[in-house]
Amino acid sequence: MVEVVVTGVGLISALGDLENTWKSLIAGKSGIIPRQIFTELPIFPLALIGKIPNNLTNITELVVAAALKDAGLLPPLIDCGVVIGSSRSCQASWEELARQFYRSQQQLGYQDTASSNCVISLSSIAQENTIKLEHWLDTLPNRAAIATARQISSAAPVLAPMAACATGIWAIAQAYNLIQTGQCQRVIAGAVEAAITPLTLAGFDKMGALAKTGAYPFDCKRSGLVLGEGGAVFVLETAELAQRRDAKIYGEVLGFGLTADAYHVCATDSRGSSAIAAVKQCLERSKLLSEDIDYIHAHGTATQLNDHHEAQLIKYLFPQGVAVSSTKGATGHTLGASGALGVAFCLMAMESNLLPPCVGLTAPEFDLDFVTVGQSREVQKMLCLSFGFGGQNAVLALGKV
Repeated sequence: MVEVVVTGVGLISALGDLENTWKSLIAGKSGIIPRQIFTELPIFPLALIGKIPNNLTNITELVVAAALKDAGLLPPLIDCGVVIGSSRSCQASWEELARQFYRSQQQLGYQDTASSNCVISLSSIAQENTIKLEHWLDTLPNRAAIATARQISSAAPVLAPMAACATGIWAIAQAYNLIQTGQCQRVIAGAVEAAITPLTLAGFDKMGALAKTGAYPFDCKRSGLVLGEGGAVFVLETAELAQRRDAKIYGEVLGFGLTADAYHVCATDSRGSSAIAAVKQCLERSKLLSEDIDYIHAHGTATQLNDHHEAQLIKYLFPQGVAVSSTKGATGHTLGASGALGVAFCLMAMESNLLPPCVGLTAPEFDLDFVTVGQSREVQKMLCLSFGFGGQNAVLALGKV
């Protein structure tokens, strides 16, 4: 087996870049603020990078550049693979296109939006040049991956995974496989998300999944998730290549587990058998036992069902006890990017021997070894968990080198 190590990390969240996010996280600070971003929607607690919603391209360019700088690399990187995922991708651009379309319909006097008339309307609107479609190819779901490939001039494999909230870990797992199979010696991998859009907010709100005040993972008072923006990408390479260029090494990717519930379009299987299988698969591939794990970065969305099921899973698989925290009370839930942010925090924890706290947790509902304040503790092996809509389960194991 080829040793795969992480030599660069780029991250941005509502708390800032990697350094500032980590400092704020350890101090127990949160980037969640109540905001009314869209006039047609009420005030929601949100974790925005700035004062208004960011865009996917900007987030991608920032985190990729930061990861390359951290790894001591400069483009062109022709042989570097790319695996950058996003669960929402350019949804904001498509929503804006739809708004332009319907505004233009009204201006031109079209009232009937039936499919037969929509074609005529769109044709007329295009002739009036009120909707600009020249750059529509830049809004396809693989936008972040393709933009990254151009940013680093890569001619290697380019992948763009989408697996709901499991996207970030899935991307790293795919990058790991590219190196293990000899297709690449180096891959830049991770996930980015700019998901604060009217449709996303309205959809989660309609489901009753959005919190009204803040995110409180595993807490008795938790009432739902808080949407956040952000992204994290990593430079993964063979240990041999990293050592040859005397690169800084954050840690080693030991293995992963990926399973699906095949149960429901959005709900997780209450039996948890598929999620349990993902953890077991990860441990087996990583040649680890449950008692080898020093820390678990939990998915911890602060929704009633996710936290309940995840707590049951941890209690069942780690009866001996293990330190646990979720960082979504600080960064919000960055959906597809959340697992990537979690991996970044795991790597920082190994480097600094500090465990990040479960920000927002004051009255735990579950009997687990929660980290409630930044805690000094040497850690050697850890897991990062992600559970996405549709029962997509992803687990990554990391180890100190």
